[in-house]
Amino acid sequence: MKWFLFVGFVFVLSLSFVSAADCEITATLLNQDPYPAVPGEYVKLVFQIDGLDTTDCGEVTVELVEEFPVSFDPNQTRVVQINSGTFTSDFQSFLIAPYRVRVSEEALEGDNPIELKYTFQPAADGAPTELSREFQLNVQNVKTDFEISVKDYNKATRMLLFEILNVGEHDVEALTVEIPRQHRVEVKGPSRNIVGSLDANEDTTFSFEAIPEDGELELKILYTDETNVRRTITKKVSYDGSYFEGLVRDEQGSSTGRWVVVVLVLVGLFWWWRRRRMRVHGHSHGHKHS
Repeated sequence: MKWFLFVGFVFVLSLSFVSAADCEITATLLNQDPYPAVPGEYVKLVFQIDGLDTTDCGEVTVELVEEFPVSFDPNQTRVVQINSGTFTSDFQSFLIAPYRVRVSEEALEGDNPIELKYTFQPAADGAPTELSREFQLNVQNVKTDFEISVKDYNKATRMLLFEILNVGEHDVEALTVEIPRQHRVEVKGPSRNIVGSLDANEDTTFSFEAIPEDGELELKILYTDETNVRRTITKKVSYDGSYFEGLVRDEQGSSTGRWVVVVLVLVGLFWWWRRRRMRVHGHSHGHKHS
């Protein structure tokens, strides 16, 4: 009798081992959006779990492990469960597990390891089997920053000239600067200026027709980064009108005008001298012929 019970126990145990051995779950990272991920921002990760077409795996639990460099927002789902073998005929027999996580500000540039854990339990009274696989989350800080200042203000024309420098390590596209409504500056005409592309460590200028007051002016900078994401930065720019008072603008214009006049006079004198010389030579030749 004892021998019979022992054989039965071994037989049941072997069935559970066979059942566990027949469960072959594989996981694949289908998509990372955006790619690369940006430190301090969200990233969407989509995993595909295969090997669920039979009931050998029993109840399957998939979990993205919350550890550096990813974290979940409160009350956000991080565990996905399914009973294997419950798929519908003529449909794909796999599980899609999507996650939206925040990337740590301290995430390193390049590939960062993340762990996906999946557990299956072939029988209700059997011991669960836990497996895990490491994937790589690609991270790159594509953000940039700008230094911006008032370069000139002409009170006569009311042209407010700014200078902007891309102090980051990445080029930007579709750079646009906007002056929001505020009490320290009155914009005449368009309040938005499309600057265009601006490479790293390069600068350019742009202007608005405006009437500014001394103090801090607020500017909104919009740009498209290297991952084609539109970003916005707000900057405070100090304006002091006394720096631009007394500039010799009219004198510079008059000086330029005087040089133009001088050049025209010299050209006229040269033309008169050459014409007079030709007349003299012509008269001389005509006298000798007679």
